[in-house]
Amino acid sequence: MKALLQQKKGGGYGRRTDTCALWGSKGRGNCTNGKKYGALCLRIANNILCRREDAEECVNDAYMQAWNSIPPARPERLGVWLGRVVRNIALNLWKKNHRKKRHAGMDQLLSELEDCIPSSLSVEFTLEEKELEALIDQWLAALPREDRVLFLRRYWNCEPLKRLEEDYRLTHGKMAKKMYGLRNDLKQHLAKEGYPV
Repeated sequence: MKALLQQKKGGGYGRRTDTCALWGSKGRGNCTNGKKYGALCLRIANNILCRREDAEECVNDAYMQAWNSIPPARPERLGVWLGRVVRNIALNLWKKNHRKKRHAGMDQLLSELEDCIPSSLSVEFTLEEKELEALIDQWLAALPREDRVLFLRRYWNCEPLKRLEEDYRLTHGKMAKKMYGLRNDLKQHLAKEGYPV
């Protein structure tokens, strides 16, 4: 990554720095953190947006957010925290692009999950969001580690099936069947717990 912060159109953040600006031994300065998490963050954003330029902007925005909030609010697991921040920024940008009909990456993932997780944004759904989160966490905790990692890589990190097929050495058909089985299991778990599916 050439710069931690990119100059924004019509102004800017007023400073440029590199990935060494992430916190470390002197509070904020450690080159290894930017190198260590930069590829992960870029991959998460690119999986969602399918545009390298947008993904790089999301990563830079995440670093800016990290710069502004750490310290004193230092996360326990930096990689997980940065991944979540990048993912949220990328999803917000995807929604913005989706409204403008410039979307690509998330359509397939959302269509895969629409049968097991309701998508209506009603008041009731908003109130039940925490309950849904707890039920999904409960379901994930009960999965074998390999299945849990696979599910999170696909639906949290938004990794393409092709990459997962290569990593797990499964054919496309076997991977599709495995993912269908996991989604169906989640759907049954939610229904069993009384969550409207």
